[in-house]
Amino acid sequence: MIADQLILDKNATKSKFDDDKKSEKPIRSIAKALSWRVIGTLDTLIVSYILTGEIVIAASIASVDFLTKMVLYFFHERIWNGIKWGK
Repeated sequence: MIADQLILDKNATKSKFDDDKKSEKPIRSIAKALSWRVIGTLDTLIVSYILTGEIVIAASIASVDFLTKMVLYFFHERIWNGIKWGK
């Protein structure tokens, strides 16, 4: 069974590559960016609160962090989606 999985014909490999290449849509990148930023923002909020002792300052830092890193992550994902290496 393992040997069967290791030996792939060229058409099957090409077809899987073409599917992978087209599978990541921008909306998926947006959803991934949002879900990751919720986790990251909670982390930033907690760390900022521990360091400052002020919830208002911590929330301000976390809010700015949420917006900027979500935008950066989206473009990072789109660039990587266009790179064929490793697919």
